[in-house]
Amino acid sequence: MKKVFISFAIEDKFARDHLIHQSEDHRAPFTFYDMSVKNPWDSSWKTRCRERIKQCDGMVTLLSKRTRNADGAKWEMKCAVDEGIPIIGVHIHKDDKGQIPLELEGKKVINWTWDGINKFIDSL
Repeated sequence: MKKVFISFAIEDKFARDHLIHQSEDHRAPFTFYDMSVKNPWDSSWKTRCRERIKQCDGMVTLLSKRTRNADGAKWEMKCAVDEGIPIIGVHIHKDDKGQIPLELEGKKVINWTWDGINKFIDSL
């Protein structure tokens, strides 16, 4: 079973929850992980988070206007890039998109569709 890390701004936890419920509804053959906390900056969190990301086959980053200022999510994306983990950015709002963080430069970014997310995961 594939393991996929979800990176998101803590204020967008509802989108993470929705993605997990969608995967359950579709009986998806993969598992989602995240390391969401409100204050992600102690060294033990970073160590545990890096280890979790390294164990995953890919990362889905949920994007909103809040993502660009979400230090924890940006650190997770950078960590995935550093570790060579494939990443896709997914806009959580079709008509209210935020800027794409620099950490996703050169990475695929899509609007939220189950088919688009599933296609990325299938490619891992």
